[in-house]
Amino acid sequence: MFRTLCTLAMLAFASPALAHHPLNGLPMDSLADGILSGIGHPLLGFDHLFFVLLAGVASAKARIGQRGIGAYLLMMALGCWLVSRGLDISGQEPMILTSLLLLGGLVAYQQSGKALLYLGLLALFGLFHGAAFGETITAAEITAGPRVLAGYLAGLIAVQWLMAASAGAFARRLPPLHIRLAGAMALGAGMVLGLDALEGPLVRQLIG
Repeated sequence: MFRTLCTLAMLAFASPALAHHPLNGLPMDSLADGILSGIGHPLLGFDHLFFVLLAGVASAKARIGQRGIGAYLLMMALGCWLVSRGLDISGQEPMILTSLLLLGGLVAYQQSGKALLYLGLLALFGLFHGAAFGETITAAEITAGPRVLAGYLAGLIAVQWLMAASAGAFARRLPPLHIRLAGAMALGAGMVLGLDALEGPLVRQLIG
């Protein structure tokens, strides 16, 4: 897990935190297109990828296992569905960065336990990650309606459950120090991605 997070962190230093469309911008018009898009988005957006892995590690640390992962996935699916139906959930990007900073910090510095705190944070942040996924599919100009959305949600849930459950299973075999280091890596990734997001506005202010 530590090596995996190190590799992802190096990729994050070199790439912006953007969830690119896995179908290369082509319109989605079938259930299979939705599934492929749902599988691809958490893998192509480093902010989402880090958080999903962190959700598994945090659930293992807090000894909430599948409950923690399930809380995240349930609220993620709800946020995605609500935005796809036209509800505006603002503050997505700041909350996604906060999810890495706060949950990463808790894993790095807090003791085990605090199950309710971890469950609440995973559910809260899941809503905003899901909202970002929902905006992505809405912007993709869906032409097949419910079929694509159903496939998209199925892909999102399946790939994120697999990643989080694998990360959690691996974390349960690690010594406490390595789990804390994994949290610190996620915290560092959040800081890097946050600075990257601030770079553009700061440069515009300086040259404006």
